[in-house]
Amino acid sequence: MSFFKKTRLLAIVLLVASMACATPSIFPSNENEISTAVAGTVMAGQTQDAINELLTPPTLQDTPTLVPTLTFTLEPPTLTPTPTLVPTLPFTPTLETPFITVSVDTNCRSGPGKVYDMVGALLVGEIAQVYARDPTNNYWYIRNPDGSDPEFCWVWGKYATLTGPVMLAPVFTPPPTPTATATSLPTPKFTVEYTSMDSCNGFWWVELKLRNTGGIPFKSVNISIRDKITDVVVSDTADGFINLDDCQTKSAKEILGIGETYTISTPPFKYNPESHRLFVTITLCSDKGQQGTCATEKIDFEP
Repeated sequence: MSFFKKTRLLAIVLLVASMACATPSIFPSNENEISTAVAGTVMAGQTQDAINELLTPPTLQDTPTLVPTLTFTLEPPTLTPTPTLVPTLPFTPTLETPFITVSVDTNCRSGPGKVYDMVGALLVGEIAQVYARDPTNNYWYIRNPDGSDPEFCWVWGKYATLTGPVMLAPVFTPPPTPTATATSLPTPKFTVEYTSMDSCNGFWWVELKLRNTGGIPFKSVNISIRDKITDVVVSDTADGFINLDDCQTKSAKEILGIGETYTISTPPFKYNPESHRLFVTITLCSDKGQQGTCATEKIDFEP
């Protein structure tokens, strides 16, 4: 571009700038022109405001956070109680109280063993407190379930269920084993009665009926007869029992059993003792030779 053209363009720019900054000296000549000018000014202001509003970023305001309030109503569930069968106890079991039940009715004894007497019983469904134990832990010391003497007894643990600290129960020394009582022996006993008198070839003897009324059989006999008139004594010992019938018959019985009856003949006199007072002593024994268990009977009679 030439220097002239540059100078001309600069002058035009300066002219336009001076015209924009100069105070206007021409005013409208009438009211319509004033109103139009005012309206134009207002419109221009509103347009500028709208442009400013569009160009101005919106002011962000904090949006309140809505927190829902939840209201809960808690109601306890309805429980149907289950009935519990509680045995009647003479005490209140605790964790410190050992006790015992059994699945089979079990004897309760005066000591820890079958050699002791039975004094009560722990039945199925019963419960008892354990107060002590024996050294073998096979028997347990409880209060007598039958409530009788003695107050305490020992129950066998074979069919037992133990609950609680049973091993903390003290160990009791068993009482002395009861002395075994001798089995009562049957009592030897018999009865005797005079029946008759026989003779043969100048000898006379008495017939006596024996009956074993005791609990053992007899195998031997001793007979002693005293004539109170003549003071003569005849006697004899025999194994088994003999009966003489005149001079013709002789019979014998080896054993006089329990409840049996047998007639025996006494040792003979060498004279006829008829009408004399005779005193007879008879001893029967359970073994031969007058050994074993014996019994003696005496009778006084007149043939």
